[in-house]
Amino acid sequence: MILSGNEIQRHIGKEIVIEPFDPSRLNPNSYNLTLHNQLLVYENELLDMKIPNPVRELTIPEEGLVLEPGKLYLGRTNEFTKTDRYVPMLEGRSSTGRLGLFIHVTAGFGDVGFAGYWTLEIFCVQPIRIYPNVEVCQIYYHTIEGDYTPYHSGKYQNNTGIQPSLLYRDFEKKKAGET
Repeated sequence: MILSGNEIQRHIGKEIVIEPFDPSRLNPNSYNLTLHNQLLVYENELLDMKIPNPVRELTIPEEGLVLEPGKLYLGRTNEFTKTDRYVPMLEGRSSTGRLGLFIHVTAGFGDVGFAGYWTLEIFCVQPIRIYPNVEVCQIYYHTIEGDYTPYHSGKYQNNTGIQPSLLYRDFEKKKAGET
């Protein structure tokens, strides 16, 4: 079951943390999150899952930054979120989707217990000018049934900035287990 906006607000500061929280961004069943002014882009055209891929940082100026189609930009939310009781989910807002701006390519599903800033996988279908601090996505919360172990020690837990892929660590763990 998805929590209503009123239910989200009832749990703010308790089972749900959104910092900073602005009640004006609460929707009937979600909360709008905003875009930080930093982006990362991969430097290499060919990405390799088994190694750390180098990135460079871009800053979105107040006058905006034009994104190019066919390029993946990694951004993050301004808001830190945390919950040990609900399953957090992230979706782009319909207003950004109608401009051909995708906010997460595949990773909108969060784990119970995730705490941190959401890394956004930003992609556009045509050139688009984006701006810092704009409400680009929404978080919503599902209830969970049955026993579960909260996500407290994963590779993306308690991040403080944009996180490029850390998939290479899975290969390192697998290799270490073979020796």
